[in-house]
Amino acid sequence: MRQRSWPRKALTDAAIRKVKPTDKPQRLLDGGGLYPEVSPAGGKWWRLKYRHLGKEKRLSLGTYPDTSLADARGKRGITGAGA
Repeated sequence: MRQRSWPRKALTDAAIRKVKPTDKPQRLLDGGGLYPEVSPAGGKWWRLKYRHLGKEKRLSLGTYPDTSLADARGKRGITGAGA
């Protein structure tokens, strides 16, 4: 897997609040497999993408804003899946 040569900006709470729903689900990458997924209906769920036995899996960590960015990052660290 190739590493990107430019640094990625960290996801902010303001960026999550500002995103508008579109006709397809959107993913705003935070790093380590963590991202908020914005549904076409406007719901925002925290997801963690990881691999287990070679298969890609997704884990739901809660909804935004009930689960904040800091809480989601903390849950990512607890699961060990994003490491």
